[in-house]
Amino acid sequence: MTAGAGPRGGAGTRTAAGSGGGILAVDSGGSGLRVVLGTAERGALARRSSQVPVRTGPRGIDPDHLMAQLMPLVRALEAETGVLRPATAVVGAAGLGTLGDALRAELPGTLARELGVRTTALAADAVTAYVGALGPRPGAVVAAGTGLIAIGTDLTAWQRADGWGHLLGDCGSGAWIGRAGLEAALRAHDGRPGGSAALLARAEERFGPMTGLPGLLYPRPDRPAVLASFAPQVAACAQDDPVAAGVLRDAARHMAESAAAVCPTGGEPRIALTGGLFGLGDPLLVPLEGELARRLPHALRVPAEGDPLDGAVRIAVGLATGTLVLPGEGSLFSVESVVNPV
Repeated sequence: MTAGAGPRGGAGTRTAAGSGGGILAVDSGGSGLRVVLGTAERGALARRSSQVPVRTGPRGIDPDHLMAQLMPLVRALEAETGVLRPATAVVGAAGLGTLGDALRAELPGTLARELGVRTTALAADAVTAYVGALGPRPGAVVAAGTGLIAIGTDLTAWQRADGWGHLLGDCGSGAWIGRAGLEAALRAHDGRPGGSAALLARAEERFGPMTGLPGLLYPRPDRPAVLASFAPQVAACAQDDPVAAGVLRDAARHMAESAAAVCPTGGEPRIALTGGLFGLGDPLLVPLEGELARRLPHALRVPAEGDPLDGAVRIAVGLATGTLVLPGEGSLFSVESVVNPV
């Protein structure tokens, strides 16, 4: 805990963080960092991004690497907008729930020292995805890009499913689809059952000879993003290739299972989909809509109002104006204030 700081917020409570001022919103995911600078009165004014994902190591998400990526973007945004020393920051980070201890321990104090931030909210990217998509309403959101997590709330507590990373889960994600597609390509290369000649041709076009694929993939620190880069090739083959179509049907089933695990069972909750993976279009969306209708007939499917970065902005504005009501849960969403930041 940072000296002079204290956690705030709780299930169903209103968390106030002063009135107005500059806001900083950050979305840290498997494909890089996106940053917004703005004001509580006007919302987002400008945004910048980096294509380098924040590293993870023995301590989990690396706060020093996050700051090294963040500071040049913030300085450029300060020059562009004239917003200096934002009072409120919201950082939505993939993996926060399981890999966020160092981030929670160090980032509020570092943001206070470097940028003058007085109130920092740390949120799992699933939380920012939820708020971006649905706002403060009961329901469930499936956030799918390089990774995948489902999150739901009745506005008294959060429920999450999956989001365990590309080695242990993220079932149905871009990395999962890409890996399954490459496995089918390798099966075709070997002459094993379950292979796809179409996916083999796409894989060789993208990565070169299959014998070199392990050497290209395994040493990469951004393996999930590399795997996810093949997901569009799977979707492109799905119309004519039954193996590729089967991969996407399986992905849709996994997504719907996760949504059903977190969606409130009472009332008329809403369900939204958010994330770049849904840009794959009908080859994924058609089977997914069927699975959601079958598993969650009581829920209303709605379009996402915004993405995780929009959610981080909404949370920042709510904190800055004292109007935010969200369930608090230490590993998924927490707020910390620093008294008299240097």
